[in-house]
Amino acid sequence: MANLVIVESPTKSKTIGRFLGKNYTVKASMGHLRDLPKSQFGVDVDHDFEPKYINIRGKGDLIKELKTLAKKADKIYLATDPDREGEAIAWHLGYLLGVDPESNCRISFHEITPHAVKEAIKHPAAIDMDKVDAQQTRRILDRIVGYKLSPLLWRKIAKGLSAGRVQSVAVKIICDRQKEIDAFEPQEYWTSSVTLTADKPSHKFTAEVTKKEGKKLVIHNEEEARTVTKELLNQSYAVASSAVKDRIRRPIAPFTTSSLQQEAVKRLNFTTKKTMMLAQQLYEGIALEKRTPVGLITYMRTDSVHLASVAVAEIRNYIGEVYGDAYLPKKPNVYSSRKNAQEAHEAIRPTSVMRTPDEVAPYLERDQLRLYRLIWERTVSCQMAPSVSEVTTLIINGGPYELRASGSVVKFDGFLTLMDKKELAGEKTKKVPHLKEGTPLTLISVDDAIQHFTEPPAYFTEATLVKELEEKGIGRPSTYATIIQTILSRGYVAKEAKKVMPTELGMTTIELLTQYFPNLIDVPFSAHMENELDAISEHKTKKETVLKEFYGPFEKELEIADREIPVKPQEVIVSDVKCEKCGRMMVVKTGRHGKFLACPGFPECRNTKPYYEKIGVACPLCGHDLIVRKTKTGRTFYGCSHYPECHFTSWDKPINETCPLCGHIMLEAVQRGGKVVHHCSNPECPNSGAKKSGLKKVSAKAALAKTEGTAEKTVKKTTAKKTTTAKKTAVRKTASTKKTASTKKTAVKKTGKE
Repeated sequence: MANLVIVESPTKSKTIGRFLGKNYTVKASMGHLRDLPKSQFGVDVDHDFEPKYINIRGKGDLIKELKTLAKKADKIYLATDPDREGEAIAWHLGYLLGVDPESNCRISFHEITPHAVKEAIKHPAAIDMDKVDAQQTRRILDRIVGYKLSPLLWRKIAKGLSAGRVQSVAVKIICDRQKEIDAFEPQEYWTSSVTLTADKPSHKFTAEVTKKEGKKLVIHNEEEARTVTKELLNQSYAVASSAVKDRIRRPIAPFTTSSLQQEAVKRLNFTTKKTMMLAQQLYEGIALEKRTPVGLITYMRTDSVHLASVAVAEIRNYIGEVYGDAYLPKKPNVYSSRKNAQEAHEAIRPTSVMRTPDEVAPYLERDQLRLYRLIWERTVSCQMAPSVSEVTTLIINGGPYELRASGSVVKFDGFLTLMDKKELAGEKTKKVPHLKEGTPLTLISVDDAIQHFTEPPAYFTEATLVKELEEKGIGRPSTYATIIQTILSRGYVAKEAKKVMPTELGMTTIELLTQYFPNLIDVPFSAHMENELDAISEHKTKKETVLKEFYGPFEKELEIADREIPVKPQEVIVSDVKCEKCGRMMVVKTGRHGKFLACPGFPECRNTKPYYEKIGVACPLCGHDLIVRKTKTGRTFYGCSHYPECHFTSWDKPINETCPLCGHIMLEAVQRGGKVVHHCSNPECPNSGAKKSGLKKVSAKAALAKTEGTAEKTVKKTTAKKTTTAKKTAVRKTASTKKTASTKKTAVKKTGKE
């Protein structure tokens, strides 16, 4: 019979089957076939933490089919994904099919192309048991925490709570950021600048005041700003020093899993989950024209920035032919991977840069193409020449004041020719004339002094959370998207617009874990455990050693917590909602996904309903209560409890105030940095946030349609326009010239002398 090749997904099996021809049967395992049992612990702690695996329910027919094919096959190749999870799946397959793990049964490839697959077939190897042990250790650690800790939380706090080894650390990081934001006290400061010119109109430029009498100038309030403005009017100005330098900006490394997720969030507005789903599709194979499907990118779970020499040669050839020798460095650009990166893997790149985004566009869906273009541009640009900008810096004396003007002009765009046009435009935003030292300057005007406030640390987005997890060593490339999805789905955090914020449930759980399980949610300890898993995969330590190191202290913490955590009385909150099945008044309960309404007649009556929190504000359209609602993606909005009869919705929170100008209900918006502003819900009103505060109008209709399947006329949302974030306690200047009611007082008027 033909040789049997087993991969993980049916898409891959179809693609690879066409590469290999009729002498090979390619089948998909559909992921894992064996796992720890759901109904019991499944780990023998007393015998070196031996796991008890069982066949996954629903996989019986598939296992039977694979066994039948394996008996008839001349040779079995286990071609699961080239990472620890894939290695473990291959090992489980070998166990089920009677394949010796030490035999040459394992093949792996980092791209699904005819050449890569056929080369892998030529060079089979044994299953890497170190990788298998690392995966098993992670699985057992997660089982220990989940199976031992969650029941304790149920008994002591509330049913439905759960705690994960890595997920809990991620929630703690988010909670810690929230505490920093809550504790932050904004500091007022002002900036002042002047407009100057030399002997030509083209020499007009702006300079910012930086020092007074040789010391850094900090303007604390409006009164000080007015004093500075007045003094600046009466000074003579001249160039104290002039410097012109070239600034070299080198291209960025090719994508890892983490950097791809971050860039896709920022540039494409994709979630990490969506990014990985699309990347999987591009990796597994796309049919171009009527040809055999081919993988368009390399394996998407990687922490390496290494590129194969063959790929680098192709990229350099493409750059030389399309962009010319000026854009081609003399030697290939080489990038250093992070510590513990698996150099056997490659960065995420196109399997061939000759398949340009425009060429494959007809065969890709819109979002597939957007992600492919992002990967293609980063890959090609990483081997291009750096950009060169001419930076001119003038230091200007004006009596006791020292001012600074700086500008840059792109001399050679280099790799920026392939980057975001906004990024390239940013290199050309300001020009400053070349002036000699001692050149006298004429004051055109003293510009409006601008009020600023220092801002707290920014809320995490999915992109910045992934970056934080990576920098702190929490999780690995294959787990980032899963971590975020898990903590969102369990209700420990929620997304408001792009911001990831802790819920009350998340804050409460982390406070308890911090008190009784400090090691579990200690960031350095969690990073240490990740390093230990890496060490297992590299044959530097053993599975049993790592598990014992973790389990001993954890078991003691469990005993103390079980003894000392008081049982929280389960308060019965009776709602005003009547069960339509039995007539009882429904009660509020807490489950793993948050609060819900349940019939107290359980188990005779099992009726449940979603729970909606009232905000204490009456609907302006019908007078019923307004409630907090969630979209399917977890984003909060506000709607009428009398839906579908009433269709009032708003992204921003309605408050018990009416607009003094038009009488419409007022809304409360939280701007970036945590600043709260109130604005009218009527977009036509002068008091509308959309007009007064530079706010952007967004309809809440889509949210209602997603959650209820209906899209009707709604109240428009106003969301705060983003401003540059300043780090905590830092007094930082921004270049904003727009004035909003929330951030600026009346500016010092622009005056000057001709």
